[in-house]
Amino acid sequence: MNIILLGPPGAGKGTQASRLVDQYGMRQLSTGDMLREAVKAGTRVGLEAKAVMDRGELVSDEIVSALIDDELSQMGPDTGAIFDGYPRTKQQARSLEEILARHGRSLDHVIELEVNEDALVDRITGRFTCANCGAGYHDRHKLPKIEGVCDKCGSTEFKRRPDDNEETVRMRMKEYRAKTAPVLPVYEERGIVSRVDGMASIDTVTAALDAILT
Repeated sequence: MNIILLGPPGAGKGTQASRLVDQYGMRQLSTGDMLREAVKAGTRVGLEAKAVMDRGELVSDEIVSALIDDELSQMGPDTGAIFDGYPRTKQQARSLEEILARHGRSLDHVIELEVNEDALVDRITGRFTCANCGAGYHDRHKLPKIEGVCDKCGSTEFKRRPDDNEETVRMRMKEYRAKTAPVLPVYEERGIVSRVDGMASIDTVTAALDAILT
């Protein structure tokens, strides 16, 4: 299977993609991670991307699509792909179709994790992690059993991501609606779009995805 997971940052795409990798043996293709790895490895596409970023410019659709193309070239034909964070634009959607065709693949499902913006703000702004072991917590939903002490390792040091604030979250939601959501009609015309409540529990979302994919 080849699927696209859509949803704004914080919707749970990464968590669900990891579960799909474990359950179905699929490969998660996260363009952000792939870009960092390509730059670090000094690949042809990575060097192009680094030059663009060093100039303070945004990486082009062509470079991102080349990353996807390279990754699919290295994957076996029987390994399914989960596209996470791609395509973000209609142009990338068109490029993806061309790339998949070159590799003898096609899209099976496009799944959007729907969220409530206010609830998403609460979810993201309240989260924090143990600075030592990385265990995750939340101000309202999952506090340490002993205040100020990590349940997992006993550390008393915690940290929050600097971009986990309301202004940034709402800006990301606005960007998602403006740029990414418009690609959905492209796939709706083909009848391959499904929607899942991304605000449900992690296990409930996983079950909903299983129902779509099986």
